[in-house]
Amino acid sequence: MAFKSIHKTGLSHQERLIIDTFVGQDRQILRTEDLLNILKPSSSNPHLILSRLAKKGWLQRLKAGIYRIVPLGSDSANPIPEDAWYIASEIFAPCYIGGWSAAEHWDLTEQIYNSTIVFTGKKQRTIKHNIAGLLFETHFIPKNNIFGTQKIWTNNKPIQISDLHRTLIDILHDPSIGGGGRALIDIVKACTKKKEFEPEKLWQYAVRLESGAVFKRLGMVGEKILNIPEAILEEIQLKCKQGIILLDPQGPKTGQINKRWGIRINIPLADIA
Repeated sequence: MAFKSIHKTGLSHQERLIIDTFVGQDRQILRTEDLLNILKPSSSNPHLILSRLAKKGWLQRLKAGIYRIVPLGSDSANPIPEDAWYIASEIFAPCYIGGWSAAEHWDLTEQIYNSTIVFTGKKQRTIKHNIAGLLFETHFIPKNNIFGTQKIWTNNKPIQISDLHRTLIDILHDPSIGGGGRALIDIVKACTKKKEFEPEKLWQYAVRLESGAVFKRLGMVGEKILNIPEAILEEIQLKCKQGIILLDPQGPKTGQINKRWGIRINIPLADIA
């Protein structure tokens, strides 16, 4: 395959073998360990090879030991990738796209956010990441709690994203990843308009996640907005422990207390009607 770029400099035989191999495999992301499958045992240092290819403009460093092949015809050695979700799925695996990113995908919100929410089973040193100009917000989740996802395809690459019900459950657990308390209520209302919405599935997911905050918020919105059957509401209530939580953890510590669910409604009551 011929390469054409104004900014890229020449390749050695070994470097061209590496680039040709990965392009031939339709691989966009490279790791240092991937080179061991190409290079014969030698004194070559994979880290140095990839670093050199990045300096020559053929690769773009994403994170330590992880690089991306610079698209052909790019006028920059460090272009902003167009597919944030694919980058996330490669760097933070095992993971899935969730929160407001999934809410946008399922048409649950009209809000536009400039970062991608990623739930990952790999612990990260920081929550917020800037990778090649793309912004990510990661949330650690035990691998056995990665469920309720759906596979979608982007540029012929499989991506895991939280399904409709898991998206809502995650936002009930942490409203900040949905845009806050008022955005949470809007998302809840949007869910009721989806033909695939099943109140029972929310209950099933909540039981699997076993989060006290989810039970309380689910009970409140289930009663006020979702019209969850009373039999399920009673089951949810049995899961609620003593104590009062805030509907919006980032909101004021004032507002009416719903005693049945042990939750302080610290957003305008009109929003819930």
